[in-house]
Amino acid sequence: MKYSNITKAKFINRPNRFIAEVEIEGKVEIVHVKNTGRCKEILIPGCEVWLHAPGTPGRKTKYDLVAARKQSGMLINIDSQAPNKVVKEWLEKQNYEKIIPEYTYGASRIDFYLERNILQEKTLMEVKGCTLEIDGMGYFPDAPTERGVKHIKELIKARKEGYRAVLAFVIQMDGIVEVRPNVDTHPEFGEALEKARKVGVEVLFLTCHVEPDSLEII
Repeated sequence: MKYSNITKAKFINRPNRFIAEVEIEGKVEIVHVKNTGRCKEILIPGCEVWLHAPGTPGRKTKYDLVAARKQSGMLINIDSQAPNKVVKEWLEKQNYEKIIPEYTYGASRIDFYLERNILQEKTLMEVKGCTLEIDGMGYFPDAPTERGVKHIKELIKARKEGYRAVLAFVIQMDGIVEVRPNVDTHPEFGEALEKARKVGVEVLFLTCHVEPDSLEII
């Protein structure tokens, strides 16, 4: 997945979870933050950030903040829409005959419904983007996510009904190969994930290479 029109800037602050103030060539600009998570260990005043200008008519802000560099030097893609895009690109190389995004199942929209006829296999896959890194380990979520718990419960139900059920974590940074539940922030998510594993829901860790203008599953 590649962005066009990428601009480097300096992060100033984040008045709320939807917007941030950044500095571009000495000028302060209000930008949209494409991640409603906390990102508090990433978005620290003075850090380098990268902005995407989608050029959509009628927008209130010209730019979306899509990537940032932590104080450790690690570059992280924080675009919450990027994981589904890169997973779709990846799935198209995995010999599925049918790939349906945003599939309605039960009371939820599951990110992907997949079929591989040769294996008589029907799969429901939910995708989560991981941007939280602590001491070389990925964690999810970085803020409580009732929606995330709901999706796991739907995957448990699907598995019991005979589907192959998959929870895929897209690790939006280089060098991290595993994601653990952030039980300090949301214990219920960890409990749901453990129940899912026990009934056979598969958990995938999709490692990535990140550049300011791209995200790629490797």
